[in-house]
Amino acid sequence: MKILVTGGSGFLGRTLVRKLLARGDIVRALMRTPQPELAREGCECLRGDIADAACVRGACAGCDAVFHTAAKTDLWGAYAGFVSTNINGTRNVIDGCRAAGVPFLVHTSTPSVVYSGKSIAGGDESLPLVEKCSCAYPLTKAAAERIVLAANENAALRTIALRPHLIWGVGDPHLVPRVLNLARSGKLRMIGAGKNRVDLTHIDNAVHAHLCALDVLCAGGEKADAAAGRAYFISDGAPVLLWQWINNLLRRLDMPPVTRRISTGRAFFAGTLTEILWKVIPLNNTAPPLTRFIAAQLAEDQWFDISAARRNLAYSPAVSTDAAFEALVHSISHQGKRA
Repeated sequence: MKILVTGGSGFLGRTLVRKLLARGDIVRALMRTPQPELAREGCECLRGDIADAACVRGACAGCDAVFHTAAKTDLWGAYAGFVSTNINGTRNVIDGCRAAGVPFLVHTSTPSVVYSGKSIAGGDESLPLVEKCSCAYPLTKAAAERIVLAANENAALRTIALRPHLIWGVGDPHLVPRVLNLARSGKLRMIGAGKNRVDLTHIDNAVHAHLCALDVLCAGGEKADAAAGRAYFISDGAPVLLWQWINNLLRRLDMPPVTRRISTGRAFFAGTLTEILWKVIPLNNTAPPLTRFIAAQLAEDQWFDISAARRNLAYSPAVSTDAAFEALVHSISHQGKRA
């Protein structure tokens, strides 16, 4: 198949491109940041922005399927920027698929689309999409997911949305580096009782879920009918105690564990104040160190039932959390030695 991957320079997009190439697909990637190593590996790399409708239409031309992983994932910033990328960009991808006659689209969504500010323990896809939030990211991703699922048109265009939670693994440029940087600076604080469970999604499991989704759409028949037009939570299938997981990582890297804590109430209050301050006096266009959304993510349970993905997509985690954790520790330790 000839497959387009939007967001090809991102952690998920880049890894997905390599997996598709390895299994023999012809791959085109749309990205804002050049990736010469992907081009050397055989990927057709197009530089562009999904907010550019003409660019997206051109990228979709001649493709058999599209993985839409591109998004603005910041947890702070002007709402208009999120709308341009997450909502308008997704519309452009849908329009590009229709114009090019692309029959299959797998969209990368997020569990944040059901954010409520409260704990979610074992929630499934019946949870309502977020309607109000101080953070533009979950609101605009919820809107994008609605657009993708509404575009499911049986034979013309079949769509699936996936919601992987906290993608991590060797090469992760976001989650683990942020935790380690905060720990090294002494700014990491445990919020609440430190007993909250969260889902993690190893990068290999996230990619595997995307391939499972495409494969079931391509198979057609009753299985494709049952799977298409729906969203699915994706994870490693075994929620972890967040702060225990973080402290285990720090100990393995010979770093002191997080012992200082702040109550959930104080964290939400501090998040509210910093949001107000950053709106009134933007500080060098930096994100505030704490917001209500971040406080909730660090203090509350956030894990989900992946039964629907197992049933309709034949998804099962391909990599265990324990094995992936050991690989991560080994990688970071060797990076430190080389540095």
